[in-house]
Amino acid sequence: MSGRVKTLVLVFAGLAWLASLGVGLSVLWQYEHAPGAVIAAAPSSWPPHTGIGRVPGRATLVMLVHPQCPCSRASVGELALIMARAQGVVDAHVLFYQPAGASSNWHETDLWSAAAAIPGVDVAVDEDGAEADRFGVATSGHTLLYDDRGQLQFTGGITASRGHSGDNAGRSAIVSLLLHHAAEQRSTSVFGCSLLDRCLTRCGLFGRTLS
Repeated sequence: MSGRVKTLVLVFAGLAWLASLGVGLSVLWQYEHAPGAVIAAAPSSWPPHTGIGRVPGRATLVMLVHPQCPCSRASVGELALIMARAQGVVDAHVLFYQPAGASSNWHETDLWSAAAAIPGVDVAVDEDGAEADRFGVATSGHTLLYDDRGQLQFTGGITASRGHSGDNAGRSAIVSLLLHHAAEQRSTSVFGCSLLDRCLTRCGLFGRTLS
């Protein structure tokens, strides 16, 4: 093979590699910025049959999380920032999906520990997604804020994309509503795994077997 032919082969190989890299980055970008599904509108008033205790006269925040969702680490981190900014003015509950038939500690992941460590946050198990159904939530990290009268003030995500920490419209809206009772935006897209994904229940993420 002549030197010119070898050069052409290397050039074409390099171009092919760059093309495949571009496709991979494009797929990754689309995944990170693809919002989760919305199955129903969140109830405009506090659902009467929920097991979450709401204190009359107090704002209440509810976040629903799949304990195996890596995207939700950022959501829990953003919640910690919200609670630091709004100390004493909101009761926060993080509900972790627990599928029927799973072991009793299936939900006890690093996400559970991280949420439980946030001052002012109560963590609890959502048995077979019953609370997610009551609140019309289908995506891990979906956050709702109800005011002191039990009226919905915000619904959506508190990250700008999947697993992305940093300034975002959801976090800003909730903090503004809690501190100033006003916000330019009352809903945002939610970036996270499917909250009730049975595949995660069976197979786990990245091939890891779950109990």
